Amino acid sequence: MPWWTSASSGLFGTGIQSYFTFLRFLLLLNLLTVLLTAGFVLLPLVWLRPPDTGPSLNFTLQCPGGLQPQTGVPRFHNQLWNVLTGRAFNTTYLFYGAYRAGPESSSAYSIRLAYLLSPLACLFLCFCGTLRRMVKELPQRLFLGQDYRSPVSVKVFSSWDFCIRGQEAATIKKHEISNEFKVELEEGRRFLLMQQQTRTQRACHLLTYLRVNVLIGLLVVGAISAIFWATKYSQDNKEESLFVLLQYLPPGVIALVNFVGPLLFVFLIQLENYPPNTEVNLTLIWCVVLKLASLGMFSFSLGQTVLCLGRNKTSCESFGYNACDYQCWENAVGEELYKLSIFNFLLTVAFAFFVSLPRRLLVERFSGSFWVWLDREEFLVPKNVLDIVAGQTITWMGLFYCPLLPLLNSVFIFLTFYIKKYTLMRNSKASPRRFRASSSTFFFQLVLILGQLLAVVPLGYVVSSIHSSWDCGLFANYAAPWQVVPELMALRLPPSGQRALRYLGSHAFSFPVLILLSLVLTVCVSQSQANARAIQRIRKQLVWQVQEKWHLVEDLSRLLPEPGSGDSVGPEALHSRASRPRSFCPGFPCPGSPGPRTPRPGPCLEDPAGLFGDPGPARRFRLPSGSEL
Repeated sequence: MPWWTSASSGLFGTGIQSYFTFLRFLLLLNLLTVLLTAGFVLLPLVWLRPPDTGPSLNFTLQCPGGLQPQTGVPRFHNQLWNVLTGRAFNTTYLFYGAYRAGPESSSAYSIRLAYLLSPLACLFLCFCGTLRRMVKELPQRLFLGQDYRSPVSVKVFSSWDFCIRGQEAATIKKHEISNEFKVELEEGRRFLLMQQQTRTQRACHLLTYLRVNVLIGLLVVGAISAIFWATKYSQDNKEESLFVLLQYLPPGVIALVNFVGPLLFVFLIQLENYPPNTEVNLTLIWCVVLKLASLGMFSFSLGQTVLCLGRNKTSCESFGYNACDYQCWENAVGEELYKLSIFNFLLTVAFAFFVSLPRRLLVERFSGSFWVWLDREEFLVPKNVLDIVAGQTITWMGLFYCPLLPLLNSVFIFLTFYIKKYTLMRNSKASPRRFRASSSTFFFQLVLILGQLLAVVPLGYVVSSIHSSWDCGLFANYAAPWQVVPELMALRLPPSGQRALRYLGSHAFSFPVLILLSLVLTVCVSQSQANARAIQRIRKQLVWQVQEKWHLVEDLSRLLPEPGSGDSVGPEALHSRASRPRSFCPGFPCPGSPGPRTPRPGPCLEDPAGLFGDPGPARRFRLPSGSEL
C-alpha cells in the first residue's frame, strides 16, 4: 500500500493520494476495534463458557388483535438471502442476541461490563486517533497566515530527487512535480483574480454563493424526507407479500440519494467556477450533510418503529420498546445496520464492474462526438471519501448490536482499496483540476469525527435509557444496560470505594473540577495568544534581517569597482574607493545610508519569455525581499 499511495501522488496528484491513505487509516481503526472486542469480550466469553440462561422474564404480553410476540421477520429458506439479510447469523456472535452470561456474582470477570465498555472504549480511541491525525494534517496556512506563499524558486531547484535511478520512478517523480506546479500556478492565478475584484463583483459572487447553497439545501431536505418515508413504509408493511423487496427498500433509497446527490452537488458547484480547494471542500461539506443526515433520519425512523419514539403502544408502555413486533429488538436493529453495510459494499463492486468498466470499453470502442463528450469517468474524491465514511459510521453505530461488524468492514475496506485502485488506473481519468492534499485530508478527518458523534449520540441514549429485550442478550434482566455498572459497584467494591465514586459524581466534586478546567482553559488561551504575538515578532525580525542583508549588499557594491572601469589598482583607485561612504552600522538605516533598491524589471517565473530575451544588466547579488518571504 505505501508504494501505491506514492505512485498515485505522482500520477494523479496528492488529493488522490490522500484518499488511499485515508482508506489505510480506516483499516487500522477497524482492526484495532476488532482486537479490543476479541480480547475483552469474545475470548473471556469462550473461556468462561457461561450457561444458556434461556428467557429471562416470564410474562403474558397483551398485543392488539391477539397476536403473540414475533421477531418481525418471516423465515425464508433461501440461504443466500438469509446471508444478505443477516438472519443466517442470528445465533452467532455477530449479533447481540447470541451473547449470554450468568449472574454477576457467579464469576470474577464481568462479561456484561466488558461488552458495555468495549464500544465506548473503541469510539474513544478512534476519536483520539482521528483527532491526532486531523491536527497533524492541518494546512500550513492556518499557522503561517493566508498571505503566505512559498517561493516558486524553492520548488524549481529543490523538487528533484537525485537518488532516483529507475525509469518508472523518474516518470512518477516528473508527474508529481508537474502536478505541484499546476497547483501552484492555479492558486497564483486565483489569488491575482481575487485581488483584482471590485466590491460589486465580490457582492455578486456572495449572492451566487448563497443561491447555490440554498438550492443544495432544498435538495438535502427532500432527500432525507424520502429516506424517512421509505424506512417507515418498509417497517410498517413487514407482513406484505413483497417483503423480500421491502427488506432493502431503505438501503436502496439511501444509496440512490447518496449516489445522485453528490453528482448534482458537483454539477451545481462547478457552474460557479470556484477554486479547486474551495470546490472540493464545499462539495465535501454538502455531501457530509447529506450522508450524515440520511443516516440520522434512518436511525430516527427505525427508532420510531422499534422503540416507539413518539408513539403510544401497549407493549411500549410496559417495556419501552415494541415487544409485540420485535422480540429481540437489538438483533432487528443490528440486521438493518448489517444490511446497510453489505449494500454499500455491493454498490461499490457494482459501479466498478458494471458501470465504470462498460463505460470505458464503450468510449474506447466507438468514436463520435457523443463518446468524446461522455469520456471516461472522473475520479471524484469527495464522493468516494463520503462513501467510505458512511460505511465507517454505520460500523460504529452497530458496535453494540453487531460487535463483529468492524471485522466485516475491515474486509470491505481492504477489497475497496484494490477495487478503487483498479477503477482509477483502468476506468477513470485524472481530474484536470488539482488541489492540495493538506486541506482535503483535514476535512476527511473532520467528516470522520462528525460520523463518530452521530454514532455516539444514539448509542449513549440506548445504553442509558432504553429497556433491553426481555429474552435475549446479556442485559435481559436490566431496565437499561447501564444499570450493570451500579450493580457491580455494589457487589465488587468495598464501602469506601463506593463512597469515593459517589463523591466523584456529586456536585461537591464537579464544581471544583469545573473551576480548575476554566483556569486551565484560560492558561491555554493566554499561551496561544502569546505564541501568536511571538510569531508576529519573528516575522518582523525575519523581514528586518532581510533588510540588513540588503544594506550589506549595498555597502559591498560601493566598495567593488564598477563593471568596465578596468583593473586599475593604482593610488587613484584606492583613493576613489576610500572616498566612498562606508556604513559603520551594517544592516541598520544610518543617516544618509540608502535603503534596498527596487529590483530591476527582468525575467521571472511568471514571464517565461524573459528567459530567452535580453534581461538587461544583471545584478551581482539577489536576495529575497520581505514581501517575497
